[in-house]
Amino acid sequence: MHDIRAIRENPAAFDLGLSRRGLPPQADAILADDKRHRALVTQAQTGQARRNEASKAIGAAMAKGDQAAAEALKAEVAALKQSLPACEAEAEVLGTQIRDALAAIPNLPADDVPLGEDESGNVEQKRWGTPRTFDFTPREHADFAPALGLDFETAAKMSGARFAFLKGQMARLERALGQYMLDMQTGAAGYVECATPLLVRDDAAFGTTQLPKFREDLFQTTDGRWLISTSEMSLTNAVREQIMDAGALPLRMTALTPCFRSEAGAAGRDTRGYIRQHQFWKVELVSIVEPEASDAELERKTLAAEAVLEGLNLPYRRMLLCSGDMGFAARKTYDLEVWLPGQGAYREISSCSNCGDFQARRMNARYRSAADKNPRFVHTLNGSGLAVGRTLVAILENGQEADGSVTLPPALHPYMGGITRLEP
Repeated sequence: MHDIRAIRENPAAFDLGLSRRGLPPQADAILADDKRHRALVTQAQTGQARRNEASKAIGAAMAKGDQAAAEALKAEVAALKQSLPACEAEAEVLGTQIRDALAAIPNLPADDVPLGEDESGNVEQKRWGTPRTFDFTPREHADFAPALGLDFETAAKMSGARFAFLKGQMARLERALGQYMLDMQTGAAGYVECATPLLVRDDAAFGTTQLPKFREDLFQTTDGRWLISTSEMSLTNAVREQIMDAGALPLRMTALTPCFRSEAGAAGRDTRGYIRQHQFWKVELVSIVEPEASDAELERKTLAAEAVLEGLNLPYRRMLLCSGDMGFAARKTYDLEVWLPGQGAYREISSCSNCGDFQARRMNARYRSAADKNPRFVHTLNGSGLAVGRTLVAILENGQEADGSVTLPPALHPYMGGITRLEP
C-alpha cells in the first residue's frame, strides 16, 4: 500500500517509480481524488460542528423568547441534517476508491534495481559451483524419477494434473530435505521455527498482497478462507495490527508448510515433472525489521538461502531482478537459480525480496523506538529457504547416474537413515 502523504509531497517521484515499473503516471488522478476527498471530509466536519452549535443555540434563543431566531436555527439544523449524510457518503465512497487504487499499484523499485521490461533485464550477481560433467546425456527428472517413486500417474487419477504421489525413498527424500532446510535456518541463520495455519481470511491475504490482484492464483474454501500459497501469508501476518517495541526487532521466522497454488497464470509452463505443482512443500523465511536495517537483512536472508544450496553442493547463480520482473510487493528481489543438467539451464529455486513498508501499511504493522514517540511502519522481507520440490528435482538431476540411480549429497545421509543412493 502506498502512502498518500508521500505522493502529495513528491508526485513526480511517485510517477518516476511507476515508469520504472513500465506503468503510466497516476499521481495527478490520485491527487485530484484526494483533494476532493479531503474537501468533502472538511465539509462534513464543518457541517457537523455547525449542526451541533446551532442545536445548542436553539435552546438559548427560546430561553430569551426569540422565536424567530429559534425557528431560523431549526431550519438550518434540518437542512444540515438532510445534506450531511450525502456528503459523508460521498466522502466514504471516494475514500474507498482511493484506497483501492493505491492497493492495486505495485511497490516502487529501489534506486539500485536495474531497469528492464522482463527477465531479460535481470542482472547476474554471482555464480557458485561448477556444473557436473556427465559421461552420458543427462535426462530430465520426469523421464527417470517415476522409477524411483515420483508417481505422477497415480496422483493424476485422483487429483488431476500438477499433482504427484511420492512413494518410499522418494517420500523420505522430500521429508529429509524439509528437515535439513529447517535445521539450517533455525541453526546458524537464527530463524525461529513456527507452525502456522494453512488457511487465512481475506484481510490476511490482502495484507501480504495476494488479494485482490492474485485471487485467481489461490484456492478458496467453501467458508471463504484461502489456502496459503506460501507461509509468508501467515508468518508476516503474525505482526498485523500491532505496535511492537523496537527492542523486539528484528523478528526472523521460518516455517515448513504445504503451499497451494492454482497456477492460473502458468498455463502451458512446466507441465511435465515436479517443478510447477498445485501442492508443494516450502521452507519460508520472513523478517520484520526497522527500516534502516532492511537492505542488510535482504543480503542476510539471501545468504541463508544460498547456504542450503551450497550445503547440498548444487550449482546456482544469484540474479538481481530488474524493475519489470519483480513481484508486486517487492522493492528489490534476488532470485536464486539452480543448475538443472536435464534442461541444461538455471531455474529459479528461491526468491528473496525486500518489501519495504508496502505490506506493513496494508497490515498496520508498526513499531515504536525509545527515541521516537510516534510509531513507524516496519519493513517486511520474505524468501524461500528453499522450495522443497524444486530442490528435490535439482538433487535428482545433478546426482543422476547412467543406470537410473541417484547419488545423494553427503549432507542428506543422516536425514535418510544412512541411505546414500536412490535405486530404481
